[in-house]
Amino acid sequence: MIVQMKKVSLVVLDREKDSSLEKLRDLGVMHLERKSVQSDALTKLLERRARVEAALGLLRAYPLPKKAESPVPPEPPHRRKSDRREEEDFYSADSVNKPAPPDLTAQTLALGEEKKNLQEQLVFLGKEQSRIEKWGDFDPRAFAEFAGKGLTLIPYDLPQKTYEALPADTELIVLNRDKAGVKVLAVGKEIPGESSWPLPERSLSETTALIAEILDTLADIERRFARLAPGWKDIAAQLERLQAEIEFETARAGLEALDEIPAEHTVSWLTGFVPAADLGLLKRGAAENGWALIADDPGEDDLVPTKLKNNRLSSLIRPLTDFLEVTPGYNEIDISGFFLFFFVIFFGMIFGDAGYGALILLASVFGMLKTAKKGVPPVLKLVLLLGLSNFTWGLLTCSWFGLKLSQIPEVLQGLSLPLISNVTAGKSDFDQAIVQQNLMIFCFSLALLQLSIGHILAIAHEKSLKILGHLGSIAMLGGMYFIILSLIASNEARQIPMYPMAIYVFAGGFAFNFVFASYEGSIGRSILESLKNIISVILGIANIFSDIMSYIRLWAVGLAGGAIADTVDTMAFQIAGSAGPVAVHFIVFVLAMVLLVFGHGLNLVLNVLSVLVHGVRLNTLEFSGHVGLSWAGTAYKPFANKRRKAG
Repeated sequence: MIVQMKKVSLVVLDREKDSSLEKLRDLGVMHLERKSVQSDALTKLLERRARVEAALGLLRAYPLPKKAESPVPPEPPHRRKSDRREEEDFYSADSVNKPAPPDLTAQTLALGEEKKNLQEQLVFLGKEQSRIEKWGDFDPRAFAEFAGKGLTLIPYDLPQKTYEALPADTELIVLNRDKAGVKVLAVGKEIPGESSWPLPERSLSETTALIAEILDTLADIERRFARLAPGWKDIAAQLERLQAEIEFETARAGLEALDEIPAEHTVSWLTGFVPAADLGLLKRGAAENGWALIADDPGEDDLVPTKLKNNRLSSLIRPLTDFLEVTPGYNEIDISGFFLFFFVIFFGMIFGDAGYGALILLASVFGMLKTAKKGVPPVLKLVLLLGLSNFTWGLLTCSWFGLKLSQIPEVLQGLSLPLISNVTAGKSDFDQAIVQQNLMIFCFSLALLQLSIGHILAIAHEKSLKILGHLGSIAMLGGMYFIILSLIASNEARQIPMYPMAIYVFAGGFAFNFVFASYEGSIGRSILESLKNIISVILGIANIFSDIMSYIRLWAVGLAGGAIADTVDTMAFQIAGSAGPVAVHFIVFVLAMVLLVFGHGLNLVLNVLSVLVHGVRLNTLEFSGHVGLSWAGTAYKPFANKRRKAG
């Protein structure tokens, strides 16, 4: 459910604006209206944040050293114990609770800049080394010395044909000849029409020595970064404080002064949005602090933030939508519950393997037990639900780590659902065709159900004759569903006839949709609007076909994942079954296990990507399109003291 919001305006004395903003932040209920603001203080804060973020990114790339594996570098004998104690305290685990050292960010960035410069220099020197290797080790300064004594030598790297075509009287010293060309020194004068080979700054030995020196320096920088790595938590805390300061300064810069008021009574005002249920809290705060407050319903042109209020089950989808950064608009429909319901089904079908589901269930239970004392994160509850869906679908289809039926115990085969089970599909080609058809019918039925629910939700949200347009869309979905079954799902094993009634229902739905889809108080204007957009209206027929067909991806992607798992198993079993001495057989067996773990691990990753691409798409594109949801909302983010609120 989308929480009702109120638009509020606060007026505060200009001389008290800093303290007023602090108190407003303590209340933590007002989402400030977005404004493009500028100030010197804000610019400096943003620059500081950019530097701190850069330093944090550098340090996060280095793992924290384990105490047992952390070698203590030898200390210079002249170093004082007090200095040593300060450094040990600085890099200790307890330092995360202390303020970040003022020079840690600068120190990290300086190291990063030095590393970058050295790496760029290393790339250049590497190219130079490759360029001059074929010329041998020589001192390029000798060319200037020879020229000073009257002997001019000019190096050239000539193609073989060019070298052979040179005039016979050309004075040359041939240094090297290979398939790539001829390396020569022209004596006295340049070769007409040819570019000389650029002399390097250093000899080959000097270049090689400099590369080694840079590599040593880079290794030292890596060690220094590793020593600084424990400080990333300090920098992260500093970044959090900076973000709070930026939010405060943004609010401060957004305060607008009212004109024509005596200087001693100058006031400023700001606007924002507050959940209707929290308006009383803001009113009490205004009364206690002497603020003037005006509250009203948001206007049509206001960019109202969206605050969702869901039950415990529906809110489980929140980690996913937060990760995707999608929010419904304030005047749109909250589909959280249906999003979760269908996404859980999609997840199970795309993964499609009870073995994978069992692993996901075990991982989620382990995570929940580890975090039980502090409070189980919602994401682990979502993973538990997804793992259960995956396990259930794999159990019903008899899919276990891609194993063949002969390798799956009969008790597990007996738990599967014959209509969609691999056990049934393995009996004959006829049975396989029936099972495949059943799976396609199930996918298309899911499409009809979800897309129809989308229009039902739109009907519940609509208060005009557009309802008839949505009813027409449902009829079009139903008619197209049966047309697709006869065209796509029908096969030699079981023919699905083309029902004339399906065409009539589709045509009737199209007529209703044509007349009422654009209804705005007048049927005539609605028809005229449809005629103006006749191409889009006709393309809508193709869209309905493609939207229903899109759901076949649930079966197809799951089938692809099963094929990968089967391939991994086949390869691993073939390797493990190789004959040979006991010692060799053991090594081969270990390699087979490594292949199994790596292959199935890779398949799990691919399945996760498939869920994000296909499972999310069906909810945020196909389903949302039929609901009329554009995900164009802005999440409700109150101006709040995060630390105090968390406490």
